[in-house]
Amino acid sequence: MLHILFTVLPLCWVVSASTSAAEWCYSGCDHTPSHWADIQGAFCGGIRQSPVDIVTSEVKTDALLGNFTFMNFTSREVFDNIVNTGETEKVNLKTDTVEFYGGGLNGTYSVLQFHFHWGDTEHHPGSEHLMNGKRFDMEMHVVSVKKGYTTEQAVTDKEGIAVLGFFIEVVEQPKKLFSTKKKLNHFTNNVSLTDAISINDLIGDVDLTKFYRYKGSLTTPMCNEAVLWTVFEEPIQVNAELLQLFPTKTGVTNVYRPSQGLKGRQVYASPAVQLPPSQHWCYDEHECDYGPGHWGDLTGSFCAGTRQSPIKISSNDAVVDNLLDAFHFKNFDLKSSIEYVTNTGHTVKCVLKEGLVEVSGGGLGHVYSVLQFHYHWADNTSDSQGSEHLIDSKRYPMEMHIVTKRKDLTLDEAVRTNNGLAVLGFLIEASGEMKSSSASSAAETSSQTVLKAGTSAPSNTEIWKLLTNYLSHIKDTGTSVQFTSAVSIDDLLGDVDRGSYFRYNGSLTTPNCNEAVVWTVFKQTIKVEHNLMQLFPNTMGYHNVYRPVQTLQGRTIYTSAADASFHPTLLVLLLTCAFVRCQTNAHGN
Repeated sequence: MLHILFTVLPLCWVVSASTSAAEWCYSGCDHTPSHWADIQGAFCGGIRQSPVDIVTSEVKTDALLGNFTFMNFTSREVFDNIVNTGETEKVNLKTDTVEFYGGGLNGTYSVLQFHFHWGDTEHHPGSEHLMNGKRFDMEMHVVSVKKGYTTEQAVTDKEGIAVLGFFIEVVEQPKKLFSTKKKLNHFTNNVSLTDAISINDLIGDVDLTKFYRYKGSLTTPMCNEAVLWTVFEEPIQVNAELLQLFPTKTGVTNVYRPSQGLKGRQVYASPAVQLPPSQHWCYDEHECDYGPGHWGDLTGSFCAGTRQSPIKISSNDAVVDNLLDAFHFKNFDLKSSIEYVTNTGHTVKCVLKEGLVEVSGGGLGHVYSVLQFHYHWADNTSDSQGSEHLIDSKRYPMEMHIVTKRKDLTLDEAVRTNNGLAVLGFLIEASGEMKSSSASSAAETSSQTVLKAGTSAPSNTEIWKLLTNYLSHIKDTGTSVQFTSAVSIDDLLGDVDRGSYFRYNGSLTTPNCNEAVVWTVFKQTIKVEHNLMQLFPNTMGYHNVYRPVQTLQGRTIYTSAADASFHPTLLVLLLTCAFVRCQTNAHGN
């Protein structure tokens, strides 16, 4: 039965509904996929977009993803009509005839339609989702809405839509190919779907107990983030000549959206999926097989290398380097640069909008684009110390890392280049204010603090209250929330002297510990209220998220010539004094 529909669909392109005049397209108009986010009212620039690349080594098994129950998937009387949308071929189903539930879904979903995505030729596949970087030949999407919802209601609910995704791949089927050729000879311009076909006929022998699940979006504008995605592991198999009918007969090619970033989301697998052996790493040697002492055993890891981070910095042993000049910070004052905040399961990470914020100077030798910043902390005791770097044997309560990559490199290239990444490390300690207040009262104050663009400059305390207010929204690992407050990196750093710092060559401080980092550790600390720092371990629920110090192994630590006590205010005073002396000397002559 599969070959019948695959023969009919492409021919319908010639005689079915008129081509869409939508304002978006895959190619050939102003709003191609890279510009879908610019469409008025669209959600295509959001933080839970689809499709994604399913990397099986990063997938977690979810025991709650049980078997589905499918109603009328075997019925051959449910197809209503075939529509040419201008972007794909879509088969609409008769209303309220096909449903499914189970599979870890919260409710019953009614199937509305199914459609296809494809590339151009057999050498250029066109599935939307990828599996470990592989793009399949085609993909079929069975689109459904929660039972009782209208489409308008469904797109406003985060679980309003459920889509079943099926990969399609080419295999050689000589017998079916013969019958298909014969069938083709009988079609005329009066094509209609008179042959009885069911959804099960299309799916074939795919094992419906093996699937992946994640929270995503529609893959065409308006890209509503209302979809629970189910992507089945086993592909539907079709003959190469059948697949080629889609691009050749329709004249339309590459109708798929490029893969979108997970942005902190977690992909789960049903228990029937055989995932590769887990290499989950952690900070506590007793919590998993790969604690810090065993990070070097991880596949592809550099954690046992010779230039690892963090380290213990001795200010007396640091060598002055006059090339470590002033930094240039582009858009560090931009109050709309943070895109979202995510719980990685190891830290709180703030991801920046791409290409907005940059760092240069400071002896780096290249321009670096800021990707994200994150935090390291210890526990919720009153004197907890959780910084990664130590200065003169002192560990500080927290540490903030601003992670950047060379602007002229891709991220893949950067992690393989010895100076491909640059990390700015800021130590954090208590400001000494409000230490007697409870963490709960600090959180309460935080939730009441609202700052919008255009208001007067906030205090350091107000800024950190705004940041920590997001923590309660990302308590679960893999969850993310859009950052909507008017906060810049400058706001978070406060008045730290950025001309006084240490420099050394090191690595990332989490697996894979790539030895690609030029480290800058600033001498002056960020001052934050103690109770706001405590919100990190208290709210996130995990503690001691810092790597033990690593040995220098012959590396040299350098220091800028600037003194940590040399502040802009002092500079103004010195210039004023110099001006007064000059005036006095002038009058004396």
